[in-house]
Amino acid sequence: MDRALYLAMSGAKQDMQAMQLRANNLANVSTTGFRADLEQSRSMQAYGEGLPSRVFNMTERPGYSFEQGSTITTGRNLDVAVQGEGWMSVLDSQGQEGYTRAGHLKVDQTGLLQNSNGNLILGENGGPIFIPLPAARIEVGKEGGVSVLPQGAPPDAMEMVDRIKLVRPDNQDLFKDKNGVFKPKEPGTVFPADAGVTLQTGALEGSNVNAVGEMTGLIDLQRHFEMQVKLMKTTEKMDESSSSLLRLG
Repeated sequence: MDRALYLAMSGAKQDMQAMQLRANNLANVSTTGFRADLEQSRSMQAYGEGLPSRVFNMTERPGYSFEQGSTITTGRNLDVAVQGEGWMSVLDSQGQEGYTRAGHLKVDQTGLLQNSNGNLILGENGGPIFIPLPAARIEVGKEGGVSVLPQGAPPDAMEMVDRIKLVRPDNQDLFKDKNGVFKPKEPGTVFPADAGVTLQTGALEGSNVNAVGEMTGLIDLQRHFEMQVKLMKTTEKMDESSSSLLRLG
């Protein structure tokens, strides 16, 4: 009885974790540049004293969906979308270099260029991109060059202040941290700028989450969870019946 109860319990636990993952994907269906998490289950041997006769269900997060999301045209000068493979380099909240495709850019009060998530945009010189204020116009070129027209200057006085660091690492070398920024799996690794990565200005890349697929997955997981709970209740009844037979004997 305890074996059946253990299997059902571990299965229900991992179903709950899988539902949390898919619910997080669904919650980010409108998040710019979001990459969906993938989940799968596999059997894992339970080691310990006695014979290795028990296994339990373990849900893993083996990777992420790197499919490109749909492009949304905005016409805004500071909205950029990475074309094809590639990433924009940013500084996360811990001051470490990371990579994102969220291209809704803005300038804070100190003149630092950042995206909508609050991550500072890195330039090819290795530091955050600084915009001299006040500025009449700011433009981002196809190759990532950031040009500024100072306030009061003639229209032909645009000057490039920096270039966004665009990289193209192997996606298998990246993992997503809790803040949604991708980082190298190997600590201390910094990927070099890649001149082959280009941007589409006046546009944003949407999330690559398939809302219908995630909702269907949630329904399947919910039904599987209910089945595991029923199995636990059935096991409890069988255990009570066994105990009654022993008392009668």
